[in-house]
This record gives sequence, C-alpha cells and structure tokens, in this order.
Amino acid sequence: MANAVPHAPRGACVCWGVPFHVSRPIHARDNPVRVALDPFKARWLVFMHTSDVEPLDWNAHGFISPMRGNGRLGEHVATYVLRYADGSEARHAIRRRRQIGMVQRMSWGENCTECVVHRKPCSIPLVSEQAYDAPRGDRGSFYGVSTTRVQQPDFPLWANYLWAWENPHPEKEVVGLTVEPCGFNVILSGISAGVVSSNPLRWEARKKCVLRLPKGVTFDPKMDAHGLYGQVQIDLGQVISAQPRFIYPNDSWAKSYDNQVPAISERDVLVEYTAHPDAHFHVLGKTVPVQAAAAGRVPTLLTPIVPATKRVTLRVVERASKRPVPVKLHVHGEAGEYLAPIDRHRNPNTGWIEDYSADFVNQNLHRCAYISGETAIDLPLGRVYVEVSKGFEIAPVRMVFTVAPSTNTITLAIDKVLDWRERGWVTADTHVHFLSPTTALLEGEAEGVNVVNLLASQWGELMTNVGDFDGRMTWGSREAGGDGEYLVRVGTENRQHVLGHISLLGYTGNMIVPLCVGGPDESALGDPVSVLMSEWARQCKKQGGLVIMPHFPNPRLENAANLISGEIDAVEMTSWGNLYGGIDPYSLSDWYRYLNCGYFIPAVGGTDKMTALTPVGAIRTYARIPRNRGFTYANWMEAIRAGNTFVTYGPLIEFSVEGKPAGARIKMKRNGGAVDVEWNAASVTAPMSRVDLVVNGEIRESKAVNPRQARGAWRVKVDRCSWIALLVRGHYPDKPEIVAAHTSPVMVEVAGTEFFSAVDAETMLDQIEGALAYLDTIGTRVETATYKRMRMILTAAHRKLHNEMHRRGHGHHHTHAHDHHNK
Repeated sequence: MANAVPHAPRGACVCWGVPFHVSRPIHARDNPVRVALDPFKARWLVFMHTSDVEPLDWNAHGFISPMRGNGRLGEHVATYVLRYADGSEARHAIRRRRQIGMVQRMSWGENCTECVVHRKPCSIPLVSEQAYDAPRGDRGSFYGVSTTRVQQPDFPLWANYLWAWENPHPEKEVVGLTVEPCGFNVILSGISAGVVSSNPLRWEARKKCVLRLPKGVTFDPKMDAHGLYGQVQIDLGQVISAQPRFIYPNDSWAKSYDNQVPAISERDVLVEYTAHPDAHFHVLGKTVPVQAAAAGRVPTLLTPIVPATKRVTLRVVERASKRPVPVKLHVHGEAGEYLAPIDRHRNPNTGWIEDYSADFVNQNLHRCAYISGETAIDLPLGRVYVEVSKGFEIAPVRMVFTVAPSTNTITLAIDKVLDWRERGWVTADTHVHFLSPTTALLEGEAEGVNVVNLLASQWGELMTNVGDFDGRMTWGSREAGGDGEYLVRVGTENRQHVLGHISLLGYTGNMIVPLCVGGPDESALGDPVSVLMSEWARQCKKQGGLVIMPHFPNPRLENAANLISGEIDAVEMTSWGNLYGGIDPYSLSDWYRYLNCGYFIPAVGGTDKMTALTPVGAIRTYARIPRNRGFTYANWMEAIRAGNTFVTYGPLIEFSVEGKPAGARIKMKRNGGAVDVEWNAASVTAPMSRVDLVVNGEIRESKAVNPRQARGAWRVKVDRCSWIALLVRGHYPDKPEIVAAHTSPVMVEVAGTEFFSAVDAETMLDQIEGALAYLDTIGTRVETATYKRMRMILTAAHRKLHNEMHRRGHGHHHTHAHDHHNK
C-alpha cells in the first residue's frame, strides 16, 4: 500500500460523477477513529475507501483454508458507524469484495459486488482512430483490446472503491462517523452525500438521443484518453458513442435501392449513453437533466429516441419453400439509428484485418449484418426500416414494419426472380482474405456466391489463414457434410511486390511456399527474390489447382511472361469495396492486349476482400457448368478453364456467337464472313443502361436497354481473326455509368489471318524486359543457381514473343541488355 500512495486520488476529484475532496484520508487498523462532520441530511452517502493487500492463508499442506480467493471474499475489515444529532447510531459491516476491495486487485475476476473502483468504465476508440497517445501499457493502447471499444479501468496502481450506503434515517442530521477496524488497514479518503432517487452507482440500460448542434458548430468526434467527448458528457453516467446522424429516405424507403447509403446530418449527432436517472448532460456549456431529455422536454437541444427494448425473432424465408435462408440484413429506426442483431456488431470495425465478424458497411456508412436466416434483434416500438438482399438473382427488399408490444416475430419472404443458377451458371468470388472458412461460407451463401475462394497469404511478418489451409477440405461440400450448393476452399495468394501476385486455387497437398518473396510490403524485410510467379503457377497445376492473375493487371511486370507462356487460367477483375466503380477500363485495356494477340484468357471476378467495407461477391464470376456435369469445386475449376464466364456487378448475361458460348473457338474460311451474335441480359440489382459488342477491343455495336431486362441480336462482319465479347453498362439513379458486366470472348479464327497486334506485342516485350531488369539490378539477390534458373524462365518467354514478332517482320526497340540489333 505504501508504494502505491503516490497514485492515490487527492484534492478535488469527481469519481463516477460524484464529487469528493481528498485532503486528509483516515487510516484505521487497530483502534477506532472518530470523525466529527458538519451536520447534514442525506439519503445517500458515498464512501471512497480501500484496504491493504492481504496474502492468502496457505496451510502446512500447501492449500488454502478457508478458501475466500485472492480478494478474501466476505472478510470483515471494519464497521462504519453513523452518528446522528439525536445521539442515535447506525452501523454497517464493511467486508471485502462487498463494500470494499484491496488497494491493488490481485487477480482477474475477483470483482466486488456492492462497490466499484473509483474510475468509471468508458468507451475507447480503435487504435487507428485514437487522437491521443495512450500511456504505454494502457489496455486501450493495444490493438486487440481497442477493438472491444470499451474499457473497465479497474486495475489502477491505487484502487479506491466507491460504496453507496443508503442512510437508514435520512430525516436525521448526521454529525459524525466512527470507523471501527478489525485489525486490517483501512483508508477512508472521502465521503460525499446526496439525495438522488436511487443508488448513484447503478446506471440504467443504454439509451439514445439526438443532439442538435447550434448553427456554425461542427461536431468533434474525438475522445480523450478517459473516453470523454469534448462537446457532450454525462456526470452520473457515460456517453457510449457520438456520431453524426444518418439520414435515410424513410418516406420512400421501399422505393430506394439496395445498399443505398444515407446522407449525413451536418448538425444532428446521434448520442448513445448509459446513466443514472438523476444524471445530467453537459452539452456545450449547458446542463440538462437526463430525465428531461428522455421525456422530450428540450427538443431544440436533445431529442429522445425510442429505446430498442422489444426482443423480436426476425426470419427471412424463401417464398417458394418457406425455408429460412442466409441473407444480408440491415435494420434502422426512425432516427436512422442502426439496429444490429444481438450477436452482431452495433458499430462494425472497418479497419484492415481488424474485423472477422459477419458484417458489411457500405462506404463506411450503411451497416449490414449477415445472418443464417433467423436472428434475435432488439427493436424499438414503432416503425423500423428493413433491407434484405441475397445476391444477383433474388430481388432485394426494402420494407417498413411497425413493431407493437405484441410483436414477437417478423418474417420476410424473398423471391427468386432470375434463374441463371437453374440454367447451369455458378457464381464465385475468386479472392477473399481473413475470414474464417465458416464465416466465409455464411457470407457467401448470404450473398448468393456459390464458391468463395479464401486465400492464405503473407504480409511482411504477418501470416493469415495459413492454419485454415489443409490442401483437401472444401467447406460446404457433401463430403464435408454440407448440401454442396455453397462452397469455400482455402487456397493461397503468392506475391512479390514488383513482379506480381498470383492466386493459386483449389490445389491439393502441401501449401505452395514461400507465400511471398522479395521483401516489403509483401514479404519480410530481407527476403530475396527466390521464386517466380510462373514457378508457383506450374506447381499449382501439378497439384491440380487453378491459376488466377488477381486484381489484374497490377503488380504487372511478370504478367506478360506468364500469360504468353500459358501458365495462367484466368485474369481477375477486382472491385475491393467500391460497389459503384464498375469493371475498371484500365484492367480491361490490359486484358485486351493479350486477346488482340490471340492469347485466350477468360475473365473472372474477385473482390480482394480484406475489410468489412467489401462484401463477398461485390464483383463476381459467373461460370457455366455443362448440364451433364454436377456442381462440384472440381467442375467449377474446369468451367473456368473452359472460359464460358462473365464478370458482373449485377447484370446477368447469356451470350453466343453462331450459337457458341464464350470460351469457344469458331473457324471461318479465308475472307471470313458474317456471324450472328445473340444475347440476353437481366438485372435485379444494378440497373442496366446499354449493351455494347466488343470486337478486338473496339465497340462495334451498341444498344440502349431497359434497366431490368433486355435481349438482342447483331449480325457482324468478320474478315480477320477476331475476338468478340459483350459488355453491359449501367448505373444507379444517383451514380455515374459504369462497366457493370463483361463476358469472356468467343475467338473467331479466319483462315489466312492471325491474331496479332504489333503495338500490344511490343508493350508485352517491354514488360518482360522490365522483369529481367528488376531481377538483374535491384531485386534482392538469391543464391546464383536459383537466380540463373529464374532468369532462364523469363528469357524463354522473352524469346518466344521476340521470335514471333520477328517472324511477322515487326521492328522494335530493346532495352540495352536485350538490344541484339546493334551488337
């Protein structure tokens, strides 16, 4: 105790909203201590006191008896005696872990039952949000602890305890106190008296209100190191959170679109708090009773929000089968307050690898949770606004429900509108990180994604999902006990920050390592460039896997060598968290280079999901499995290799050239002729605006279309080798037009001509030469034999393309290291 004295509260202080003045603490151990007090009347007396640390009573056999625990539960340390002006007294025993605790808590879980540590609990921001430097060692300074967003500061170096004694005779004047110790050190630092209606240390369940800021005042979201906001605080309680109020289109909710983000109020702040009934808000220099705010008596400053106290079972069922199905769910109340299922985050964490839960937050504003089809949720009485979605073939629903005291269950039915799955199409996200396999399975099914590829990888010294990889398990498959309709497979993303990244999907056996090479920011500092992407790709294929070039084309240097060498099964168009960005024309332009030169590579869609800001399947792959083959992960991989795919943000496509699907090759006689192109497109999510026919990278035909359903046909003249694909544009009412979907091409081979674009081939050659230059110069060098092996692989790809260019008589420039023309 003596060593901890410098950390004891002193002077004027406020603890749990109760004022104290600590000047001359009372110490009692062996003899009673009498204190005279200025006469007062009060209903409640709050004591700030503590006791010394006492060791456990070990017996000769090495056990503890009687066993009261480290906190010595129930041990009588003193008796407090109130003396009244009329000569009467009131006595109360002070026992450990009841009315008092030890000055330093000896172990976790040894909490007190009738008193609290003098520092009240508070909210803390995430480490990434903290606007202050947390003291070294403070629990709030640790990333993992900060994700709890709450701190119970009950392990201080000196712990005083607040105990509220309800005066048995509030009508009498108190004139003194006697402390009768029981042979233990007791320190009484202060007493505070008050007339609150109930125990001042017991707060009520959390509530919400809307704070209306004056004109010209900007909301400050920062908390200090004690979890306090600068603009709004509570004395007998705590502000849990304060954030700008979200303004949803409640009046037109059913007509607004899925995932539409709310506006942000410039003056209204949504405040969540927990407080004693007699507490006061302290807002911008004003003091307002919490009861007055809760009763709506200060509407110009604080407006109450109906508390979410009605527990309801919310079910989402497929209308045809009445079966509960996993979905993405959003619910909010009249004030725009998010209402999360009980087992989901009320305030989801959107930081990079800071969240593993089943949540989605669109543009850091619109909050959603993934549920299995049934969930428990606390709702306010009155109207609530519900959004439910499940992928691109089921119509999303926005509905308004009125919750009454008798409401116990809310059931929503969703409808399958499009039947691409029934036609043999299977959806996939080729690129997801950090989720557990079972969470990925839930999110995939809720988003209507049949195949989720969860990728283990390395990030400097950090390894992720490596324990989930076993080289054999496909979660959700019939062999694993699932129904086989939704699958998760763990593969790897192997990476190098200059040469490129490569996704290795579905392979069996041991993990292909190293996961990353060449140093930051992919691998550890000092790691040499010890393996090429092409070597990873070959090993993946040996182990039966599928090789994808992720977030095409960057990082780009080794891409060209791998694509022209046939190491890659598909290139990936990526969304990350932008639902409205569309397929990037930059990515398409790079892909078109290879198609122009006759290298057929299908397109796939993968999100590269790494945070709650990105939903599984925001961009996704549709691949068609032949009707005579069932849906399995192996058959899905074969469908990708076959190339009958399209990538989409929502619109669904069927497309053929001369009756042949994407991925097909059509042979035509010399001079070519005309081919018939037919297509069908539909969307229940992103509205369509135009369908374009792409031939050799140029728009050959274009047609404005209905936002929801369209079909068409074109007859197209082809006089040389050409690739033909379909592109769908679209946009939400308040968003710019995007490339919303794109098919893989049909390759049309015209006798007497060849696929070749000299300008594109030259850029590929430059790319391979760049890869060689990196390997030769600044890439961290590995031992000589490995370096020479890698260099030979790149040189072979370079020669292949170089010789093809010479065969066609195309002159070109080289870097100095490859300039054979002037040697």
